[in-house]
Amino acid sequence: MRLSRKIAVVVAVAAVGTAAAVLPMATSSAAVACAPAWSASAVYVKDNVASQNGHNYTAKWWTQGESPATNSSQWAVWIDNGVCGGTTPTTPPTTPPTTGPTPPPTGTKMAAAPYLYPGWGNPPAPATVVNATGIKAFTMAFVLASNGCNPAWDGSTGLTGGAHASTIAAIRAAGADVVPSIGGWSGNKLGPNCSTAEALAGAYQKVIDTFQLKAIDVDIENTDEFENYVVADRIVDALKIIKQRNPGVKTILTFGTTTTGPNAHGVRLIQQAKAKNANIDIFTQMPFDFSGHADMYAATVGATEGLKNQLKSVFGYTDAQAYAKIGISGMNGLSDQQELTSVETWTRIRDYAKSKGLARFAFWAVNRDRGCAGGGVVSNCSGIAQADWAFTKVSAGF
Repeated sequence: MRLSRKIAVVVAVAAVGTAAAVLPMATSSAAVACAPAWSASAVYVKDNVASQNGHNYTAKWWTQGESPATNSSQWAVWIDNGVCGGTTPTTPPTTPPTTGPTPPPTGTKMAAAPYLYPGWGNPPAPATVVNATGIKAFTMAFVLASNGCNPAWDGSTGLTGGAHASTIAAIRAAGADVVPSIGGWSGNKLGPNCSTAEALAGAYQKVIDTFQLKAIDVDIENTDEFENYVVADRIVDALKIIKQRNPGVKTILTFGTTTTGPNAHGVRLIQQAKAKNANIDIFTQMPFDFSGHADMYAATVGATEGLKNQLKSVFGYTDAQAYAKIGISGMNGLSDQQELTSVETWTRIRDYAKSKGLARFAFWAVNRDRGCAGGGVVSNCSGIAQADWAFTKVSAGF
């Protein structure tokens, strides 16, 4: 499979919630009062509190619709403050404050998730990479089509029982999570093989349900999807259905770019997402394979700024809102066209992404995140001199 073309932000707002009240300490067993009950429709910002199932929780950042009981791990949005009881204060927040900073965008920052491809390029043990780098998520390549509109890893192995499923289990056992990449540059893809948006959404839903996912990434590329507008529209419609049925699941569209932003196909894709009210969470560009561009930092920034301007134009976003809907998915070391992204350059790109409040950060691929100076573009190393997992470790700082 071709190497190229494979492949969230928190905006601070004024706190509007009330702190959890503490009952007088008459005895050492005095209970903390329960905060207002969590509401799926309420907006919570940093330091707001809510209660669910007899526990108080504190929000780490802006959130809506993310249940505290299932989103209170170390890297999730809620902090579990423990058991509560007693009287309940007044109503929870329902809208951002009417004064102060602009309400946050709908995009939410995700943990960096570099690509991992089981069964290719001497894939490393997930625990090895997690323990060495602190990375908290991986993007798993690739879900394709099998026997028509049926999702299967690499289009042949089904969804369970193979190397991909066992790798997902190993990733989660190591304390990280997974985002599947659906599509890619080559292979038999779901978009053209599912005849309707409803059928395509059903295929996506099967992947979501099988692995209890929090996000899906549709990597839309090449002439069969990205440049085929019937299929591209089908994908957008299917993602709209997924969002309606799974409001807590983040939807990501990943596609190629020029050094100045989306090409005509990318612009149309964004316009259709708006026209169809698809509620896409993140638009991720792949800033590499620019015909041998020499300055990959400048090229990546130029592509990202171009995408930001396009999102502002189409959706009417502010700069901050547009950045919060953007992802970067680069290529570590040497690209297919011998473009060089060094560890130092990737660090600068990460710092730019953090400073702008981007939503997603990835690269192709962890399999290649090992040194082999002079090795060219191969599946199991980057083609440059580097420490093992250096790009993954940089990415973990996103």
